[in-house]
Amino acid sequence: MTKAAELAKMGEVLTNSQIGGRRNIVINGGMICSQRATSATGLGDGTVGYVALDRFRLEHAGSPTARYTMTQDSNAPEGFANSMKLEVTTADTSFASDDHQYIDQFIEAQNLQQLAYGTASAERITLSFYVKCSTAQTFALDLVNEDNSRYFNTTYTVSSADTWERKIITFPADTASGFNNDNGRGLRVRWTLVAGSDLTDGSVSTAWSGTQHIATNHENTWVGATSRTWQLTGVQLEVGSQATPFEHLSFGETLALAQRYYTLIASGDAKTLANMQQYSATILYGVYPLPVEMRAVATLEQVTGTNYYIHFRNGTGDSFNELESDTSTARAIELHVDGAISGTAGHAGWIRTTNASAHVAVSAEL
Repeated sequence: MTKAAELAKMGEVLTNSQIGGRRNIVINGGMICSQRATSATGLGDGTVGYVALDRFRLEHAGSPTARYTMTQDSNAPEGFANSMKLEVTTADTSFASDDHQYIDQFIEAQNLQQLAYGTASAERITLSFYVKCSTAQTFALDLVNEDNSRYFNTTYTVSSADTWERKIITFPADTASGFNNDNGRGLRVRWTLVAGSDLTDGSVSTAWSGTQHIATNHENTWVGATSRTWQLTGVQLEVGSQATPFEHLSFGETLALAQRYYTLIASGDAKTLANMQQYSATILYGVYPLPVEMRAVATLEQVTGTNYYIHFRNGTGDSFNELESDTSTARAIELHVDGAISGTAGHAGWIRTTNASAHVAVSAEL
């Protein structure tokens, strides 16, 4: 390589890269972490929320009739292993004025202080992502400052059907309102999927404001037939007006970041959960240390059923249906079983799942 070429390459690196630090404010933008499940069906109205890919949520408003299957899919752009794939299983061609379905991610407020929003030094931010859709159309996308009800709505266009395209959107700085320095909801990034007429009016933003126009110019074409798909990966939000190459973290790093909000303990049959001790003849207690400090005090989530779990101790085992949790922290969750056990106080043992549907996790989602 000539000296001129070396200098040109160095300039490219300096232009497209941040020197030091972690650039991407979004977690799991490469869709590599999916603790809850790698697929979920019947999504769109009552069945919504965090259902598969970590940190990305499917939500709705109104009573939309479109239904989807969400999967962690191996079809992805070059350099990526996974994408989020939504497939239409129930089509929708008639939309109530308040219908809304969308994918979003909430960013913790204390992770946004580098934006300096609400000050004269506020920074511009750039969102980039890869999208693939069965139909060529315009979609709405918006950012929401959850702390101070500030909004910026815009659009992106899928130019060619069934083709991975990278979209880059730069948002102006907001000098008027900042983010709290706490562990609550700070910024919401939202990709609209379906929008009724109440949401598609207004105009595309040119500056942050207190007026919310969620889905101006959004088109609902893609949900008009079953088997149509919308896919997303390579999501990156960073400080500045330049979209840099996607920041690939290791799976372990991504998982640890996701576990601040949701930690899977055990799922499926014959999975060990925790050590437990006989507090009394009929009561078990145990503590499960969490792998990372969670955003807030963890809440136990579980799938229960007849004899889904078993406690082994002193050469025998007692089956039970569910766990309970009372006193917990962001670093550990206290587990207990009350009344379904018959043993000897002081005996120690461990608990295990005994059903393929068993699932135990803790959540501190935004």
